Amino acid sequence: MVTLGLVVAQFNASVTEEMQVAAERAAAERNAEIVETIPIPGVYDSPLAADRLARRSDVEAVAVIGAIVEGDTDHDRVIADATAQALTELSLDRDKPVTFGVSGPGMSGAEARERIEKGAEAVNAAIDMVEVLA
Repeated sequence: MVTLGLVVAQFNASVTEEMQVAAERAAAERNAEIVETIPIPGVYDSPLAADRLARRSDVEAVAVIGAIVEGDTDHDRVIADATAQALTELSLDRDKPVTFGVSGPGMSGAEARERIEKGAEAVNAAIDMVEVLA
């Protein structure tokens, strides 16, 4: 059984709560266990929480889920780029899969709601990577 940590952004909660449900369903379908879920304010806050989970010996991979909706400026792109880069570096530094189940940037709220399966995709990718690297 693969053990996972889950990081869930609370910003855009109407979307991310459904993404979390999809993630938990995917874990159950794959017979994986989510040993801890850490709710965080927003996607930008995910690297620290993901690092805390990745340091744990009982966590084989971390899935990060969130939704970045387009605003009036390019701030959504800055958040997405910085977060993706930090999570990639974290995965390499900890030698554990850290998957990026974040929809956006550059999307509307309606488009975000159409992408709730990104939560399941992040969990499936995390499980797949643990199995591939075993």
